[in-house]
Amino acid sequence: MGYAGLKKQTGLGTVTLVIAANLPDIDAVSGLFERSLAWRRGWTHGPIALAVLPIILVMAVIAFDRWQAGRGTRPPKRDPLHARWLLALAYIGILSHPLLDLLNTYGVRLLMPFSERWFYGDTLFIVDVWLWGALALGIMAARRRERRGDVRAARPAISGLIAVVVYVGAMAASSIAAERYLTREVVARGMRPIAVLASPVPIDPFRRRMVFQSGDAYGFGDLRWTPAPRLTLEPDLVPTNMAHPAVAAAAARDRRVADFLYWSRFPFADVRQGVDGAQVTIGDARYNRRPGDGIFTVRATVDQRPP
Repeated sequence: MGYAGLKKQTGLGTVTLVIAANLPDIDAVSGLFERSLAWRRGWTHGPIALAVLPIILVMAVIAFDRWQAGRGTRPPKRDPLHARWLLALAYIGILSHPLLDLLNTYGVRLLMPFSERWFYGDTLFIVDVWLWGALALGIMAARRRERRGDVRAARPAISGLIAVVVYVGAMAASSIAAERYLTREVVARGMRPIAVLASPVPIDPFRRRMVFQSGDAYGFGDLRWTPAPRLTLEPDLVPTNMAHPAVAAAAARDRRVADFLYWSRFPFADVRQGVDGAQVTIGDARYNRRPGDGIFTVRATVDQRPP
């Protein structure tokens, strides 16, 4: 956005855009308290933070510029600061953050603290190489033109942004179409889908990892759009086991389990009785094909006695 022309509106424009675009992730400090799943993408991504943080940022940027001027270290080539433009760039930058977070399957609580509802775009893989590539190419081409003194230096960056918008729209339409495709197929097989998900995968924009819930079980599959639409479903459903009393007991006794269930969208559990009690493993079908086979899992042991 800076190379598309916004950085020219005020001194420290690029700095303001970059910091603002990353400000909501100050909640990453939650990892120090092992509360990442409960605190991430919440308050700092909600309307109060999005309204207040840009103002604080602009005050800090102006204070920094004045501090440098007072010390005689302010770069002479830096353009004058314009408070209104700085504030506009701070809001543009910070709003881009939840918008991009919304595009993946992880989710974001856009209305915190007024509502704890999670929103999901299910449009892009969390690190989309095509989006990053289009933006990087736009920046590199814009920088080359800028160094040559081309008055149209911003055009490649603008083109990169337009390409990204078109790509995101196409990916969103693809996910919606894939979910409808899956729903029809599941119904045709005599099942009633309660929820469906077409999850983007790394690198290949023409493929989706499919998940659906039917009753108390999940089904998994793979959809490829090219060379022709082809949906492959696993033959067996995986029970969720979420009604097992050991799962509720684990959530009541272990904060990590409660946080995981608060964040999870398609939770399922594996419960095994051991000498010391029930061994509970919980995963999320967005990322796991079995409760314990992915990185997003939580484990606990409960004896199922009253807490």
